[in-house]
Amino acid sequence: MFSKAKRRKKIHLGIRRKISGTNDKPRFSVFRSNKEIYGQLIDDLTGSTLASASSVGLKGNKVEQAAAVGKALAEKAKGQNIDSVVFDRGGYLYHGRIKALADAAREAGLQF
Repeated sequence: MFSKAKRRKKIHLGIRRKISGTNDKPRFSVFRSNKEIYGQLIDDLTGSTLASASSVGLKGNKVEQAAAVGKALAEKAKGQNIDSVVFDRGGYLYHGRIKALADAAREAGLQF
């Protein structure tokens, strides 16, 4: 029997086996804590973060904060001429805050 954290880690490792980010098409990684949500665009070939955004200091409920993070990260990506990414949901279910973040990033122009 897995705890929630171990279950998520196992799912995330399975996802990471299948996807990887490059400089042209970075990995859009999501981390969700109980209070905040974070997003990063990662180039796995060099091991560097190209852009990041978080909900620290944002107002509104958690879903609205996640949407704002997705929009902010998409705008930062556009500033670096990044149009398409590979979405890494981090082992979380594609529901709620994760879905709101992804939908807002898509609406702001990111393709994945």
